[in-house]
Amino acid sequence: MKRIALFHLETLMWIDRLGTFAGAAQRLNTTQPAISARVREIEEQLGVPLFQRDGRRMVLTARGRRLVQDCEPLRQGLERALLDASDFAGATGTVRIGSGEIAAASCLPDFIGAIERERPGVTLEIELDLTARLLQQLLAGTRDIVFLAGPVASPGLRTAPIGSVELVWAASPATAASGKFGAAVPVWSLPDHSPLHRVTLSTLEEQGITPRALHTCNNVRMLIEIVARGRGAAVLPETMVRDELARGTLVEVLPRPAHHVHFEAAIRTREREPVILDLFERAARLSIETLPHPRSF
Repeated sequence: MKRIALFHLETLMWIDRLGTFAGAAQRLNTTQPAISARVREIEEQLGVPLFQRDGRRMVLTARGRRLVQDCEPLRQGLERALLDASDFAGATGTVRIGSGEIAAASCLPDFIGAIERERPGVTLEIELDLTARLLQQLLAGTRDIVFLAGPVASPGLRTAPIGSVELVWAASPATAASGKFGAAVPVWSLPDHSPLHRVTLSTLEEQGITPRALHTCNNVRMLIEIVARGRGAAVLPETMVRDELARGTLVEVLPRPAHHVHFEAAIRTREREPVILDLFERAARLSIETLPHPRSF
């Protein structure tokens, strides 16, 4: 029997995780024909089929599952030993990171800077999205680490809290000076599956305010721009409007909500890739900066 190389086993693992030869090819920086050739080589050497088609996905056969389960710890153990021996100086590969906009603005720049300094061989692919889609992408294997609004509970996820962000009700000085906050002023928010949307609704109810309209926008930066231009009021993350509040281009118009938005870093429970685990451990040590003494309205 010809020797089966580590890249054969890595190929099987990524096809199993991502469900398609095309997905594995993208993850391993090669072509789909190369992935198909690797699968043929290992199947010919073993004399058994390792995959079968299930709709659009490729799934392991019973023997293929047994092979991956038996060999994956060996492959990962060898990779971990080599990386430990070099203190991860030789770590390479692409890590796909997903983040919500608020978490990205609050802690992602420092995280990226540390990775670039200490893991220069690791390439980062970062995409911003809403929490619901980030969860789907992580569980589907198209993201490796995500930063999202929590708390999130799922048997398929391993999470680490990284802090919370205080919220403020903000509007332009002109809107605040009009004294017509409420029926005459529209309110803006993120879509209804966002924690900011829930806080917006609960605060309005507590204050007995019925706004002229409740508009939504899925981009926090755009919300800030809309509110700063006098087009309404919104619940916004304090960390993202701190400079505007200091300059006076935004002012607070209602007491700060008691509810803060909590954030977590997350990976799949089954994740075994040493580089991804190393970056997750670093992510778990992050701390989103908050004000030491919250200010009352």
